[in-house]
Amino acid sequence: MKDFSFVTNSHPAYIESLYQQYRADASSVDPEWIKFFEGFDFAVSTTNGKAAAPASGASSLPVSSDQLVKELGVFRLIQAYRKKGHLIAKTNPIRERKDRQPNLDLKFFGLADADLKTEFFAGQVIGLGKAPLEKIVQHLQEVYASKVGLEFTYINDAARMEWLQKEMETTIRKPLTVDQKKRILSKLNQGVMFEKFLHTKYIGQKRFSLEGGETTIPALDAMISTAAEYGVQEAVIGMAHRGRLNILANILGKTYEQIFSEFEGTAIPDTTMGSGDVKYHLGFRASIQTPAGKEVNVQLTPNPSHLEVVDPVVIGFSRSKADVIYNSDYDKILPILIHGDAAVAGQGVVYEVAQMSKLKGYYTGGTMHFVINNQIGFTTDFEDARSSDYCTSVASIVQAPVFHVNGDDVEATVKVAEIATRYRQEFNSDIYIDMVCYRKHGHNEGDDPKFTQPKLYSAIDKHPNPREIYSQQLIANGDVDAALATEMEKTFWADLQERLDDIKQHPLPYKYQTPDLWWKELRKSTPEDFAASPATAIPQADLDQLFAAIMAIPQGFKPLRKVEKLLQDKQKLFTEQGLLDWASGELLAYASILKDGRDVRLSGQDVKRGTFSHRHAVLRNEETDEEYSRLSNLSDTQGKFRIYNSLLSEFAVLGFEYGYSIANPYALTIWEAQFGDFMNGAQTLIDQFITSAETKWQKQSGLVLLLPHGYEGQGPEHSSARLERFLQQCAEQNIFVTNCTTAASFFHALRRQLAWPFRKPMINFSPKANLRHVRSYSPVADFVQGGFKEVLDDPFITDASRVKKVLLCSGKMYFDLSEKQMKEDRKDVAIVRMEQLYPLPVGQLEAIQQKYKGATWFWVQEEPLNMGAAGFLQMNLKQFNYGVISRNPSAATATGYSKVHAQEQQEIIDTAFNI
Repeated sequence: MKDFSFVTNSHPAYIESLYQQYRADASSVDPEWIKFFEGFDFAVSTTNGKAAAPASGASSLPVSSDQLVKELGVFRLIQAYRKKGHLIAKTNPIRERKDRQPNLDLKFFGLADADLKTEFFAGQVIGLGKAPLEKIVQHLQEVYASKVGLEFTYINDAARMEWLQKEMETTIRKPLTVDQKKRILSKLNQGVMFEKFLHTKYIGQKRFSLEGGETTIPALDAMISTAAEYGVQEAVIGMAHRGRLNILANILGKTYEQIFSEFEGTAIPDTTMGSGDVKYHLGFRASIQTPAGKEVNVQLTPNPSHLEVVDPVVIGFSRSKADVIYNSDYDKILPILIHGDAAVAGQGVVYEVAQMSKLKGYYTGGTMHFVINNQIGFTTDFEDARSSDYCTSVASIVQAPVFHVNGDDVEATVKVAEIATRYRQEFNSDIYIDMVCYRKHGHNEGDDPKFTQPKLYSAIDKHPNPREIYSQQLIANGDVDAALATEMEKTFWADLQERLDDIKQHPLPYKYQTPDLWWKELRKSTPEDFAASPATAIPQADLDQLFAAIMAIPQGFKPLRKVEKLLQDKQKLFTEQGLLDWASGELLAYASILKDGRDVRLSGQDVKRGTFSHRHAVLRNEETDEEYSRLSNLSDTQGKFRIYNSLLSEFAVLGFEYGYSIANPYALTIWEAQFGDFMNGAQTLIDQFITSAETKWQKQSGLVLLLPHGYEGQGPEHSSARLERFLQQCAEQNIFVTNCTTAASFFHALRRQLAWPFRKPMINFSPKANLRHVRSYSPVADFVQGGFKEVLDDPFITDASRVKKVLLCSGKMYFDLSEKQMKEDRKDVAIVRMEQLYPLPVGQLEAIQQKYKGATWFWVQEEPLNMGAAGFLQMNLKQFNYGVISRNPSAATATGYSKVHAQEQQEIIDTAFNI
């Protein structure tokens, strides 16, 4: 909103001249003036019962110049309330709001108390017509500064602005029906009494109660019910632990038997979608019926204590479900993220997820953000927890409106939830609800909050809960009599006791969706599964057809000449030598999966061309900039190939792709890091989901991480994908760790992901320079027979009896060693490659050990001794006697000096052959 203060301090004649200029030629004045003068003319004409003079030609002023200045002041006052009324809204139920200096006093607009009885045409702007100033102010305070405040004036889209203004100035003030009020009271009863009961029965146990924020339950109930009325068939909820048990019980209908048995420690693992985590981290799903009879599939995703880490997982899961079930109709599925105020303000992944919200590769039609704002993070007051005015200030970066609402006003919160849901469906964009409430207990029920917040918690101790406040309000208004309110409370308390003493509740039904049935077709892995990989070869005819398709360029399409030459070279390599390079082998893997009707999704920074310009999965027309996907014309029945260059994010993007992968077991989902070193920006996601989710929550995933790795003298940020970190987390066959060296090996590793009767994440340490190494190319025969080989024997050795030394290695190290071996014709040294480091291929290694009986073995790695696979192998490969050759232990992954790197690398190679 433009600041008119300099104008109102000017001579009235100046404003009159602007008005005359507007009437003569509206386009000659500032758009904000047009808006004011148009409203003024309309108000005058409506009040006087006659049309205003036409905009062209001069016209006499319908009021005095002084009055016009005052009218402008009232107009500015209205605009100011729309913009800043939220700063004075009574949204805090427990303490006075901090003075944010909103400057909404009359004096800031050239008005005074003496003007309160004066009528102004500007009242028309808010639907009052010509009205006294005091009535206009009263209306503005009721609409924009009551128990609800709205931040929305940073939105550029006029249609969205007007829609929100209308909702604030009309809909939100409409009274609810008695039935709606009874529904709200019923859900409040459930929320409040559930917490009271647990607090009574399980004294001192951690449950991260919702007490103080119980209005969340009727708000979510309203959100889901409204969504169903507007076409939503599925809601996916992500949240941290506060209030989780309450939501499980009173939104998703998880039985009290299940919840109580978890408190007693007697839960049956499979009933909770996970066996290895605490009760307030578990997920659940149910099909619920709304009051209007609509059925909605609701899923609450599992989440660890790392606040907000679940956000991108929910978004990715929702996108995947939309793609596979709803034909990418995002109106059918609603992501709901429930935040804490300290977390939504303090966790960087929240910002990353916000930046994803409108991007083609990550769009989900808008996310509902609901903040349970208890004004404290663990023991930290909000003034120490953020610099912004609000915990939700991140919303403004994507022009998402924010409703701030008093959690004690349950009707206002429910109305806001309904409006926000309709906004999301109408405009398919994010929206935030900041429900300001409080936390009844400490961070957990065994914590005393008065240690750090004595004054605040003294006030909270005396404060009635939202149910008590609402019951009294209904009774006072005559909406629900006292007897009914009391009876509803007694009934629910008795019901809780009955369900604990004599379990009678049955779970809500759940109708399995297509992806659920796909997951049920799979099984858990066993150790025996990893003795050998499944066959993943494709027929020669398929290879020929697919290779031709990925090499074909549409008629009239002009790729960059350099890229066209690369494709011609690949074609020549295939035709004349029967070889496929790395990029062709990779695209052939995707093409073969797509041909089978499966989908492939690949995202990351610069993945369309590849960080090292090897992939070129998408070509650009050098004349028109038009894109052409080389995997788009394989067959009429092929699956969908989705490839997206991502935003500059590791944490959120990897979380999104993980979420995508757990929704659909028959889509190959891949995230590629620009350099493998950068995966540490997503370490939280790796630790909390990728390597542990199957154990904690029985959530399988076939996600592939491509992490470029290899010591080439590029320094400590462009050498190591931290192989040792992944190997340290390997246990219970939780992930695959591969370090492929040939195009065929990579081809089979990718196809293997969908060939297993189960799903595991695969972490592949991808080459960089070796993408174009001639010895990484593979003959056609390797693609049309067999499958992935966990260990590759030395093709240079023709007589095993001559071998005195075996150098065991993986990845790029093989090529460095092999070059010296061939150059010096060392037939006494065999170089064995481990294409897979975990699950450890012991059987294959033992077979090779038998072949080279009597040879001395060494593990050779390019990483420092305290990194790479050395420590993992010494711990797990005890069947062998072998030495270790590596760089010296180091704090940094690599040297930053190319000459030092070369010297170190040569020392490793020389030592390996001369020791």
